[in-house]
Amino acid sequence: MGDRIEAARWGGKLAQEGPPLQQERARQTRRSILRVAAEEFAANGFRSTSLMSVARRAQITKGAIYHHFSSKENLAASVVEEHYALWPALVEETRAEGRSAMATVVTLLDRVAEVFRDDPLVQASARLQLERSVIEVPLPTPFVGWTALLTELFEAARAEGGLRPECRPEVLARVVVAAFFGVQHISDALHQRADIVERWQEVKETLLPGICAPGTAAALTTCR
Repeated sequence: MGDRIEAARWGGKLAQEGPPLQQERARQTRRSILRVAAEEFAANGFRSTSLMSVARRAQITKGAIYHHFSSKENLAASVVEEHYALWPALVEETRAEGRSAMATVVTLLDRVAEVFRDDPLVQASARLQLERSVIEVPLPTPFVGWTALLTELFEAARAEGGLRPECRPEVLARVVVAAFFGVQHISDALHQRADIVERWQEVKETLLPGICAPGTAAALTTCR
């Protein structure tokens, strides 16, 4: 597939597109709406967030929101899509640094943990995915992009000799995705993700000795 990660892997474009954004002011307004909406959704959830509250915080009219987004549902879907749009650049940047495949997995997920801790857009998307049953538009399917990417990286790690031969890349990818996103969900529920980096470090220290080629796990637990 090469190093470029296709947008379709992360869910594609599902929300209704807004008008053509030919002016920088319009682009800035749309970005502002998405950022404020993300903060509102992350803090209050879908049901308790109103377009009026988003408009007040963004210092625009409710009509200005409707110029870019047809409904609260469409705005929520767009927030989720903006979240998924973050990952391809981060993946490509990390892969371009020339680490081994196993070190790339570890470094990438370390950085993703920090994004979950710090970025309201990502936090909002995670909450909206949990509330998808009450959002009456499709949202990008979670987890499948990460599972496909990690399968690819673990296959490369096996070819490099960095993975224990008994490990199956596709199974390992599912396990690591479940572990990582389980950690982020529990960290959110208990501590608003303040401890996600530390909890992810514990998972790495537990998992890596069982999957890495002998003698390589210790260096990877502190890989950056």
